[in-house]
Amino acid sequence: MEPERSKWQAIGRGFRNRCPNCGRAPILHRYLKIVPTCPACGESYSHIRADDAPAWLTILVVGHILVPIVVHVVRSTDIETWIQMILWPAVALVMTLILLPRAKGVVVGLMWAMRSEGTEE
Repeated sequence: MEPERSKWQAIGRGFRNRCPNCGRAPILHRYLKIVPTCPACGESYSHIRADDAPAWLTILVVGHILVPIVVHVVRSTDIETWIQMILWPAVALVMTLILLPRAKGVVVGLMWAMRSEGTEE
């Protein structure tokens, strides 16, 4: 029987774009591409498929952070509509670009810790 893997440690390492097994080498390259094997410890990640989970998690986090801020700003200030039409999509885009690789690392780390392959079978 294989030893149990720490889910929280794997999630933390994935958030920092590190191998969930050793924590030394990056798990992603080219922004969102998963490395086939860890160059530091040799752990294979070619079988893990995160699919849409990182995008879903990113949308969930960005929405829950940004919507209350937008509502507060709209209610408490008189910012021109055209400025808000530029500001809020730009903020959402920047937040998404920052969080998406971290969300993918979290999902890959969790799937690795749970020994999941990401298949629907």
